Amino acid sequence: MSKKRPNSLADYRHNIQTIDPARPDPILIDSACGLLDTGGVVVFPTLTLYGLAADAWNRSAVEKVRHIKGRPDDKPILILVPDAAAATGLVTTVPAAAERLMDRFWPGNVTLVFEASARVPSHLVSASGTIGLRVPSHPVAHALVTRLGRPVTGTSANRSGRPACGRVADLDVDIVRLADMVLDAGALGGGVGSTVVDVTVNPPNVLREGTVRAADILKAAGAGR
Repeated sequence: MSKKRPNSLADYRHNIQTIDPARPDPILIDSACGLLDTGGVVVFPTLTLYGLAADAWNRSAVEKVRHIKGRPDDKPILILVPDAAAATGLVTTVPAAAERLMDRFWPGNVTLVFEASARVPSHLVSASGTIGLRVPSHPVAHALVTRLGRPVTGTSANRSGRPACGRVADLDVDIVRLADMVLDAGALGGGVGSTVVDVTVNPPNVLREGTVRAADILKAAGAGR
């Protein structure tokens, strides 16, 4: 008789670890980073939605994220960095408008799309030579990327084409099954994800309006100056 495949989150409760959203336990963060350091994938909280973290420099780990999501290879995955200084080391140039956006919205829910520098691994670079970067403000997300010491993927924890989730209870069971750990920080803000802004053009172009309004982005960037 074939073994029945588990089909509910309760079947994978051993993968789920409760974490304080304001003061994340350093032991849990160390455990999660140990998994990331060896090519694992961790579900983690952001301000609004749960995401999938993997060591962005590890091609096989990023491919695992794509497999979990069912995401096409030609669709880029944004990455998270601990601060603006780390971001500037990954891009060819930081336009003045981008500097203003970084000062105003980082850490926060704004992803900026830059021209990628030569040191960025090819599996992270879009066909147009760009990369999306964000400095997370959620304490757990920030602790992960800071403790690991390398950029991590910041894509939402959902199957491609399905809604992203603000609660672990709403995650697709296959996400929990295939991830190596789930950090449950309770209910998040929900709604839409980060606002994505192309800063390779002047004025910057809002590619996707998220939690930060496009009008606020253009105002902060100094569009029209």
